[in-house]
Amino acid sequence: MASVLIREAKEGDCGNILRLIRELAEYEKLSDQVKISEEALRADGFGENPFYHCLVAEILPVPGEPQGPCVVGYGLYYFIYSTWKGRNIYLEDIYVKPEYRGQGIGSKIIKKVAEVALDKGCSQFRLAVLDWNKGAMDLYKALGAQDLTEAEGWHCFRFEGEAMRELAGK
Repeated sequence: MASVLIREAKEGDCGNILRLIRELAEYEKLSDQVKISEEALRADGFGENPFYHCLVAEILPVPGEPQGPCVVGYGLYYFIYSTWKGRNIYLEDIYVKPEYRGQGIGSKIIKKVAEVALDKGCSQFRLAVLDWNKGAMDLYKALGAQDLTEAEGWHCFRFEGEAMRELAGK
């Protein structure tokens, strides 16, 4: 079996990341919500003050195989701040192509994000999951995550588009 490398994304990975973002949206039955472009990913993730950071899971070919490395998953994260706990990291997306699931790639991405969080002095590692994605919830719990909806009753909300403009008076 080929080996897997979890590494920081490079600007040249944006095309693969966008492809995987679209696959994730399709899996989540939310394809119509993807509005991001490869250019926006480049500008927002690889400029002077990046809005996000990203890890990619890359399958390295066995020596002698004709094809090169292949990106099969990603974890996109950024830093947030808790007024109670200080520095936090938020994993916005984690996705592994279906044919590569069950090989520990998702766990490796999550563990690498945890490593980054600790290196940056974060006290918490947060993420969200759709309520029907039991496989993901089971994985996160098995890795030690706490379900805040169950434990503390938290619900997530979002303002966007017209609601956000109205709030801002624009």
